[in-house]
Amino acid sequence: MASENSPLLAYRLLGDEGVAFSANGAGGPGGASARKLSTFLGVVVPTVLSMFSIVVFLRIGFVVGHAGLLQALAMLLVAYFILALTVLSVCAIATNGAVRGGGAYFLISRTLGPEVGGSIGLMFYLANVCGCAVSLLGLVEAVLDVFGADSTGSSGLHVLPQGYGWSLLYGSLLLGLVGGVCTLGAGLYARASFLTFLLVSGSLASVLVSFVAVGPRSIPLTPRPGPNGSSLPPQVGHFTGFNSSTLKANLGAGYAKDYTTGAMMTFASVFAVLFNGCTGIMAGANMSGELKDPSRAIPLGTIVAVTYTFFIYTLLFFLSSFTCDRTLLQEDYGFFRAISLWPPLVLIGIYATSLSASMSSLIGASRILHALAQDDLFGVILAPAKVVSRTGNPWGAVLYSWGLVQLVLLAGKLNTLAAVVTVFYLVAYAAVDLSCLSLEWASAPNFRPTFSLFSWHTCLLGVASCLLMMFLISPGAAGGSLLLMGLLSALLTARGGPSSWGYVSQALLFHQVRKYLLRLDVRKDHVKFWRPQLLLLVGNPRGALPLLRLANQLKKGGLYVLGHVTLGDLDCLPSDPVQPQYGAWLSLVDRAQVKAFVDLTLSPSVRQGAQHLLRISGLGGMKPNTLVLGFYDDAAPQDHFLTDPAFSEAADGTQEGGSPALSTLFPPPRAPGSPRALSPQDYVATVADALKMNKNVVLARACGALPPERLSRGSGGTSQLHHVDVWPLNLLRPRGGPGYVDVCGLFLLQMATILGMVPAWHSARLRIFLCLGPREAPGAAEGRLRALLSQLRIRAEVQEVVWGEGAGAGEPEEEEEGDFVNGRRGDAEAEALASSANALVRAQQGRGQGGGPGGPEGGDGEGGPATALTFLYLPRPPADPARYTRYLALLETLTRDLGPTLLIHGVTPVTCTDL
Repeated sequence: MASENSPLLAYRLLGDEGVAFSANGAGGPGGASARKLSTFLGVVVPTVLSMFSIVVFLRIGFVVGHAGLLQALAMLLVAYFILALTVLSVCAIATNGAVRGGGAYFLISRTLGPEVGGSIGLMFYLANVCGCAVSLLGLVEAVLDVFGADSTGSSGLHVLPQGYGWSLLYGSLLLGLVGGVCTLGAGLYARASFLTFLLVSGSLASVLVSFVAVGPRSIPLTPRPGPNGSSLPPQVGHFTGFNSSTLKANLGAGYAKDYTTGAMMTFASVFAVLFNGCTGIMAGANMSGELKDPSRAIPLGTIVAVTYTFFIYTLLFFLSSFTCDRTLLQEDYGFFRAISLWPPLVLIGIYATSLSASMSSLIGASRILHALAQDDLFGVILAPAKVVSRTGNPWGAVLYSWGLVQLVLLAGKLNTLAAVVTVFYLVAYAAVDLSCLSLEWASAPNFRPTFSLFSWHTCLLGVASCLLMMFLISPGAAGGSLLLMGLLSALLTARGGPSSWGYVSQALLFHQVRKYLLRLDVRKDHVKFWRPQLLLLVGNPRGALPLLRLANQLKKGGLYVLGHVTLGDLDCLPSDPVQPQYGAWLSLVDRAQVKAFVDLTLSPSVRQGAQHLLRISGLGGMKPNTLVLGFYDDAAPQDHFLTDPAFSEAADGTQEGGSPALSTLFPPPRAPGSPRALSPQDYVATVADALKMNKNVVLARACGALPPERLSRGSGGTSQLHHVDVWPLNLLRPRGGPGYVDVCGLFLLQMATILGMVPAWHSARLRIFLCLGPREAPGAAEGRLRALLSQLRIRAEVQEVVWGEGAGAGEPEEEEEGDFVNGRRGDAEAEALASSANALVRAQQGRGQGGGPGGPEGGDGEGGPATALTFLYLPRPPADPARYTRYLALLETLTRDLGPTLLIHGVTPVTCTDL
C-alpha cells in the first residue's frame, strides 16, 4: 500500500541505517540537496514582488482617482478577501503532508487526480509564460516612456529608437537577462530577487517619505489629444499635502475616461485592473521544490506577504487621497515621480518590480513544467523539461519556457492577453480551493492539516469568488479557459495517467455511497421497484465469459457480484490466499466491460463458500436476491480467453503498459475427465440452500453458443432474427393446473422481459408457450394469459401447445409439484417425462408465427428465426438429499441439445400492475 507519498517512504521509518529523510519527501529537482531556500527568500520575497508588480507604482492613482477612497478600499478588501480564501486552502493542503516540486500543480494533481491536475497545471504554466512576457513588455514600455526617441515626456534622455522590431529586441535582451538568472539556479534567483526586493522597498520608502516631506506643489500634465486630433488645453494637477478638503473630495467615486485607452471606466473595469495586479499569491508555492521546509514555509511566507502587501496598498490609498487632487490622480498615473524627493528612485522601483515579476513567472513556469514532465502526463512533448543539472536545477525546463516566452514576445502588444493570464491564474486558484473543499467534504482520516484556520465554507466561497472574478474580468476568456480545461482533461483521461496518487473523487464517492446506503431502507422495498441483484458464482472465468456478459445484461441496473470460492483452511495457511486475487478479478471485470463487483472467499468446500457469499455479499439494501450458476454437465469447458477479442494479448504474455496478461493470472480450463472442486451432490445442495435463504436461482447451460452479437454492448442491429422462448410451466409436473400464473412463472416472464430491454436484444422476439392439457379447449387460457400480459405491459407472442397426452385415461389426478423429482412416480416415468418435455421444446424452436398448438402445420422451421435463448421453469430440488443426483440427471435430460438455456426458479413476487 505504500505509494510515492507514503509516510514510510517520506520519513524512512523502516530504513536500514536509521537515517531519516526530510519530512518533505524527495521533492523537487535534485531531491533534498536542492532544498536550500528559507521562508523569507523562497516565499515572502517572490510573493511580495509578484503581488506588487507594476501596479503599486503606476495604478494607485488610477484606482483612487476613478473609484474614490471608499470604493477603492472596498475593492481592496474584496480582492484580498478572495485571495485570502485561496491562501487558507493553500495553507491547509501544504500542511497536510509532504510537498514536492511543482507548487500549485502538485497540490491540485495529488488531490483531484492527474486529469484535472494536469490540465490546470498546463494552463497555470501557460499563464506564467504569458505573464513573464507581459511583464517584460511592460518593462520595455516603461523604459521607452522615459528614454524612447519618440517619447513625449518632458524629462529623460530620449535616445532609444522605437518601433516593433526595437521593442522585440529590447524584450529579448531583457528575457536573456532573466533567463540567464533562472538557468543558473534557484540560489542565484533568490539573491537577485532579494536585491530587487531591496530596490523596490527603498523606492516605496522614498515615496512614503515624499508624501510627508514634500510641500504643496502644482504639477503640469501632458496635453491630451482632443476628439478631432487637436490638443486639449493643458491641465495642472495639485499635490496639496495633507488636506482634509482634498480627502473629502476624494472620498466618493468619479469615474471618467481612461486617458491611456479612451474607454469609460466603471467599478468592474477598475476592480479588474486592481485585481490583476494582486494575483501573485502562488509565487512562493511555485518554489516548493527548492524550499527547506515547504510545509512550514508556504503557509507562513504567503500569509506574511499577503498581510504586508495589503498594508502597503492601504497606506498608499490613504496617503494619495489625503494629498493629491482628483485631476492629478486621473490624468497622471505615474504621479509618484512628480512628488518624489528623488524621481529616479521611483523609476528604479518600476523597473525592478517588472523585472522581478518576469523572473518569478519564468522560474515558476519552469518548476511547473518540470513537475509535469516528471509525471509524464503529456508524453514525449515535454521530455526535454526532465533534464536537470548535477545540483538539481531543471535547466531543461527553463530553456523550454524561455523559448515559449520568446515566441509570445513576437506577438508584441499583449493587452488582451493580460486578461487571459489573470483568468488562468484564477482557474488555478479555484482548483486549489476545490481541492481543499473536496478533502474536507471527503472526511478522510488522513486529512488533518496542522493549519486549521479554514473550513469547507471558506473553500466553497473561494471557488465561487474565483469563478465570479473570472467572468467579471473577461467573460470570453473565462468561458474559453473552462473549455480548454475540459478538452485537456478529456485528452488526459483518454491517454491514461498514474493511479497511485490517490483520487479525492474516490473518497467523496465512498462518503456519498455510505450516506445513501444508510438511507436505503430494506423495510421500504416495494415490488414495483424490484430489480434483479445477481450473485454469479464462477469457478474459472476462462470458461464463463458468455455467462458473465449475459448476467450483466440481466441485472437491469441492479447489483451484480462475481463470486468465487477458493478452497482451503486459513488455519493451515501462512497467509490469506484470497486477497492477492482481487487485482486479477478486477482486471477481468474491466476487460469484459461488465458492471460488477467482486467478492471472493476462502472455504473448505464450495457449498460452504456459496453460503458465505449469499449471506454476506452486498451491503445494506444492496444484497443479492438471485443466485446464478453455470450448469453442471459433462461438457468440456472452453477457453474463451483465446477467442474473445477483448482478451487478445501480446505474444510475450503482457498487456499494454507491461502488466501481466489475464491468461497468466487464471489457470487453464479443467481438462475433460479431471476431478472437480464441486460434486453433483453439493451442486444441487447449493441450489437448495439458496432457495432456503429465499433467493431466486438461475442455472445457465450452453451460454457459449449464444450469438456473439447478442452479448455485445451495441444496439444488436443484426440482420438475423432470433426468438427468446419462455416456458412458464413446470414441464416436470404436467397436470398441475395454470402454472403460468404462479410466482415462479411470473419471475420467468419478468427476467425474459428485462433481457428484451437490453439494446443487444431489442430485435429478438419474445415467445411464450402456453401448455394445454389433453382436454383443455384452445383459446380460453390464451385469452387469460394475454390479458395478464397486457396488465404487465409485456409484448410477446403467445403460442399454445398440447402437453400431457400420455398422462393416462380417466380423470386427471392432481399431482404434487415434487412427485416426479422426489421419485414418487418412479425414475423411469420421470425420465420419460423429461425426454418428452425436451422433445416438445426442441420441436418448437425455430418455428414461425403460423404454427398451431403443437400441430404439424407449423412446418419444420426451416428458414424461420432460430431460438437464441430458452427460459425454462426450474423445479425445486427434492427434499431427500439422496435424490439430488437423480434430480440433476432429470435437468440434464430436460435441457439436452436445447442450445443456450436458463433454468429459473423464482421465490419472490416481482411483477405489479399498479401505477
